[in-house]
Amino acid sequence: MISILIAAAAGLLVSILLTPYLIRVFSRQGFGQEIREEGPQGHKSKRGTPTMGGVAIIIAMVVGYFVAHLISSFGGTGTGTGGPSASGLLVLFLAVGLGIVGFLDDFIKIRKQRNLGLNKTAKLVGQLVVTIVFAVLALRFPNGEGLTPASESLSYVRDLALITFPSVFFVVFCYIVISGWSNAVNFTDGLDGLAGGTAAMVLATYVVIAFWQTRLSCAVSPQAACYDVRDPLDLAVVAAAATGACVGFLWWNAAPAKIFMGDTGSLALGGLVAGLSMTTRTELLAIVIGGLFMVEMISVVAQIAVFRTTRRRLFRMAPFHHHFELAGWAETTVIIRFWLLSAICCMFGLGLFYSEQLGLGG
Repeated sequence: MISILIAAAAGLLVSILLTPYLIRVFSRQGFGQEIREEGPQGHKSKRGTPTMGGVAIIIAMVVGYFVAHLISSFGGTGTGTGGPSASGLLVLFLAVGLGIVGFLDDFIKIRKQRNLGLNKTAKLVGQLVVTIVFAVLALRFPNGEGLTPASESLSYVRDLALITFPSVFFVVFCYIVISGWSNAVNFTDGLDGLAGGTAAMVLATYVVIAFWQTRLSCAVSPQAACYDVRDPLDLAVVAAAATGACVGFLWWNAAPAKIFMGDTGSLALGGLVAGLSMTTRTELLAIVIGGLFMVEMISVVAQIAVFRTTRRRLFRMAPFHHHFELAGWAETTVIIRFWLLSAICCMFGLGLFYSEQLGLGG
């Protein structure tokens, strides 16, 4: 438990102190955000706001994770993992790898002064390369109980034995999950603090889930309701460091934002959620926990599908947080209400997780 608190505190401290430094550096370099011409008129004033703030989130998350291990190691508190684990490092790799893809996308936008960075093919290829490395390594590094960081089975709160993917199809499955989550968070990142605040709630939920899995690990407490998850406590440390990083960044990113996370942050956070869902064996439950991200992505897909078939728009603009802005809602009103919806999704997801455990244990 101490290592989780240290990771969260270190992530928060690094993020809240590093972000204003990046604001000054990026402002001097002219790394400002380009705004969609067809977007809400109120967003025009945001043109030129520094972007690529996701760099602060990534650095703070990584520093928080390793500081927690370092202090726990020298302080004798222990993390229960004997140092950084395969699961924790793989989830960090996935987040950082996608963050690099997002950074390249942001950098091209800035250099060419346009709202489009990497083309769709280049972005998908970048996500594919990171996904393949993650998928291959996630099925290796078995521990003493034979558990690998991820499994070839689809999962809800634990693996569903009836749905197992052959190795090749597991890579395809990983690509669908990872690209889906990274793009879902990317779509949500359209209002000041919306993606950062929502990600903080989702990641905090995963701190609770991974910590609970630690307390009821089959390796420690074999019973009907135990969890076969490799390195759950270390995954809680990763999630805690990322939660602290998001909260620290949100201090500067909340409306009116002084910096945007850009694709650097949104793709990294999406990869983080995807990685945590696979390593904690909660891929289907993650859809509920990150329900707001899912709805934002569905709104984009639905808008495209309806327009191509009927030549009519389902929403005034997609992602659908812009629909409410164009309907006359103030930006802060949309943000706060969407945060509330995200909190409800997280609480409902935790309820489903706990009810499943009660059903088996009770």
